[in-house]
Amino acid sequence: MLGRVPYFRSLSVAELRELARSCSSRTLAPGETLFEEGAPCTHLFVIATGRIEVRQISLRGREQVFHTEQAGAALGEGPLFDGGGYIASAVAVEAARVLSLSRPRLIALCRTHPGVTLAIIEALARRIRRFAGLVSDLAFRPVPERLARHLVATAERRPLTPGLELDLQLTQAQLAARLGTVRELVARALAQLEQAGVISRTGRRVVVRDVAGLLALAERGGE
Repeated sequence: MLGRVPYFRSLSVAELRELARSCSSRTLAPGETLFEEGAPCTHLFVIATGRIEVRQISLRGREQVFHTEQAGAALGEGPLFDGGGYIASAVAVEAARVLSLSRPRLIALCRTHPGVTLAIIEALARRIRRFAGLVSDLAFRPVPERLARHLVATAERRPLTPGLELDLQLTQAQLAARLGTVRELVARALAQLEQAGVISRTGRRVVVRDVAGLLALAERGGE
């Protein structure tokens, strides 16, 4: 499992085995919290199985999902280096098993293996770029455009063609948390796209009707 993590791909099999002996394991039930926003960061976590969602919740209960990670992904590396607490909470979306590596062990590894250090820097840079995109979306893109971008991303590597069916697998409240808005505005945006002939809906399933229209909304830069 450690060998699947990009940070550790430069390590030999013997080094991975030694690193594995330093790890502890924990299982999480669906909805269980791995770490909470503001808590001291003491470990790097590696997801062995399942999916974990990283999110913030405001004092009024409004939720913002930053990203969802699955097996092979690492969590919590940023605060390990700046000494602060976690910037968000991590919650299991489904049953999960997580490996943890202590901060002193990771720091020692970075000092002796530059390849590990560079891999972590690269991952953190990608995360900063992703957060910058999120901030830009929240600041400049209306909800229908954010929704269109999410629908395009949901297609993943499948070609966008008329009739393509997308399974959102989310309630409108959950979708709102990913788009940085509220359920009512998501419902309104879905209705707008449907009325414009861009999509049609059956429950949580969305069928793409107008590919050009969907892409135009998704690629619009905001005002």
